[in-house]
Amino acid sequence: MITYNDIYEASRKERYSEQLQQLPKNFVSEVASYLKEKREIASKDDDVFSDVIVKTKKQLENAITLFKELMLRRKKKILNLVLVASETGISKQDFENMLQFEKILFEDMMKSIDVSEKMLNEMLNGTPDEQKNELIVFKESTDEFIGLDGEKMGPYEKGQIANLPREIVKILVDSGKCELAEGE
Repeated sequence: MITYNDIYEASRKERYSEQLQQLPKNFVSEVASYLKEKREIASKDDDVFSDVIVKTKKQLENAITLFKELMLRRKKKILNLVLVASETGISKQDFENMLQFEKILFEDMMKSIDVSEKMLNEMLNGTPDEQKNELIVFKESTDEFIGLDGEKMGPYEKGQIANLPREIVKILVDSGKCELAEGE
């Protein structure tokens, strides 16, 4: 079971280190249990002026503040790692210290930067600005599929708008799953 001191120590270590700190894999769920327990104690109306209840309320407020600060610091460090990794190649030094949802955040941000870099390179290299992609609206929900370049695409919800390569658009329109957005 996690304690207030554990949350405080994790926040303190994160604050004073440049590296992303190792947290137990179940840290967030343990914090959630701790906060739930403290909320239950703080919400008791037996004796509003009870020292225990007053102390618990204050500890709950402080724990929430510390946890939010800890998560914010970790997000900033992950953003920095994404920038470093995008410039120098993959930096796995702190990847092991990330919680599962942080790894997903890191990977998603790396993909976004890669897409942005490709677009920038196309513009810089004078690639004609002719449309390689077309804007479409999905007429029905579509499961994830593999694009022509081998990358996963989708899933897409009914009514969702997407900018996809012409070749894929042709297949999707022919199958009746979507229509060109310009037709709206």
